[in-house]
Amino acid sequence: MWAKHDVLAMLSPTWRSSLEDAFLWIGGWRPTMAFHLLYSKAGLQFEAKLDELLQGLRTSDLGDLSATQLAQIDEIQKRTIAEEREITDMMATHQETVADASMMLRANETDKGGKKEVEERVDSALMPKEEGLEEILQRADGLRLRTLQGIVNILRPKQCIHFLIAAAELHLRLHEWGKKRDTSRRVNEGTYSDEGTIHDLSTSR
Repeated sequence: MWAKHDVLAMLSPTWRSSLEDAFLWIGGWRPTMAFHLLYSKAGLQFEAKLDELLQGLRTSDLGDLSATQLAQIDEIQKRTIAEEREITDMMATHQETVADASMMLRANETDKGGKKEVEERVDSALMPKEEGLEEILQRADGLRLRTLQGIVNILRPKQCIHFLIAAAELHLRLHEWGKKRDTSRRVNEGTYSDEGTIHDLSTSR
């Protein structure tokens, strides 16, 4: 719903840190990342309880994935990779339309007419661009949702808990680390700015 109101805000959320932005894929997390997270957490839990598993005991966590589950996850991963690439290509193609002939004509027209006319021309040129972004964002969100649903439907209830907790922890850690780095950088930039001002004042005297 918010994408219909302001798709640009959803593609570049102000509440995210620069670290999170660096790993952003069309307004959110990359769907294939869910599989890397699943396998990483499964590997850690498998190593931690290797002795129990070798004794034939069930741990009920992600280290206890069955061969059937792994095959099903692999099948979903292949489909997700293919669709993710398709959506990525859609975004790349759409981004190239910023330099198409209609935009060039609009750029030339902005030199003519009053302020209101110029704004109307710009809006009419950008409207189909934003509509295209909205469609791509909806496809990306749809793939994210289907990926989560597909993984959760394969996992047993306790395994789902381990997976979702791992996903939440990763999200919160990235956000926390990113915010701390952004704050530290702003403080350093402020220090350098103050030092530069003091230097300028001293040299002017």
